[in-house]
Amino acid sequence: MTELEPTGGDPIADPGLAAHQYRPQDVDVNQERRTERQIAGMFGVATLLLLGFCVAYFTIDSETRIFAFGDPNSGNAFGGWSAQNFAFGTTLGSGLLLIGVGIIQWAKKLMGDHEMVEMRHPARSSDEDRSAVMDDINAGIQESGIGRRPLIRNSLLGAVGAMGLPAIVLLRDLGPLPYGHTETVWKKGMRVVNDVSGTPIRPADLEVGQLVNAEPAVFFETDDEGHPVMHGHEVLAAKAKAAVILVRMRPEDITPTKGRENWGIDGILCYSKICTHVGCPISLWEQQTHHVLCPCHQSTFDLADNGKVIFGPAVRPLPQLPLAVDSEGYLVAVSDFPEIVTPSYPELARDQKKLDKKFGGDA
Repeated sequence: MTELEPTGGDPIADPGLAAHQYRPQDVDVNQERRTERQIAGMFGVATLLLLGFCVAYFTIDSETRIFAFGDPNSGNAFGGWSAQNFAFGTTLGSGLLLIGVGIIQWAKKLMGDHEMVEMRHPARSSDEDRSAVMDDINAGIQESGIGRRPLIRNSLLGAVGAMGLPAIVLLRDLGPLPYGHTETVWKKGMRVVNDVSGTPIRPADLEVGQLVNAEPAVFFETDDEGHPVMHGHEVLAAKAKAAVILVRMRPEDITPTKGRENWGIDGILCYSKICTHVGCPISLWEQQTHHVLCPCHQSTFDLADNGKVIFGPAVRPLPQLPLAVDSEGYLVAVSDFPEIVTPSYPELARDQKKLDKKFGGDA
């Protein structure tokens, strides 16, 4: 092995910086203005696309599919893409892309492009260096032209501001609104059916002390072609609000408030299954005390006394559904719940006043 010998000669000279190459926008005012309009146009189109995201959220049904097989109107379509998700991806992705491309074009074609050399320095710069850096930052701001290019500045601010709209709209999907949903699918004359079999219920089917989980018959109904009347996510949403429990007690044990004397049938009462605290499903039934307990936080309701809260964090009684018997002897609803079926929120007081007015103030 031989040692490497020095090659000799002088060190390579510092090549320095190449001569600055001016861009078309630096020497042609018309080209500069044309580029400025193009960038502003990108930001403007991005703003419209982000607004289109919000429009798509409210106007395109989440069940609608494109490029699917089968009849999309029958509920039997399969495959394909969700039209709503396709619109979301197209508008949001294109909007963000145009904002990014516009910023890159602004930096490459209109902002200052003079080369800079920054020497290495200790971890903490001297006060003079810090002052110089701030001078460079201010100079960069001046060279960017953000102060003297209001068209680009304002269009960029509009596009970036519009980026927050999809985020605000999507917050709505975190759950149902805490108020304003005051109706369920229960209607006058709708039968009460077993929540598993869908079998209509007669008063004679219930014994004293018994509790039955039930729901509206609409979930088991079909149209003339045999298709379910309700399908998809709307069934799950409707079931979550319309689930009920049927209990039978001795009529002499029940103490109805004024206006509710005929809400039951031979000691059979119907209450919402949704706890008024945070919405947990309840069915822990105590036959002897006529109490029903919520398994989540132990709120306890007296079903013999209009669903009144007797223990726990719940503050509102269980909503009661008025019952009747149809011509064939089956239990049916007299109306929808006169009370709000939802967890408790401060805003409920306003909506409950509307329902009390609708039902004559007896709810």
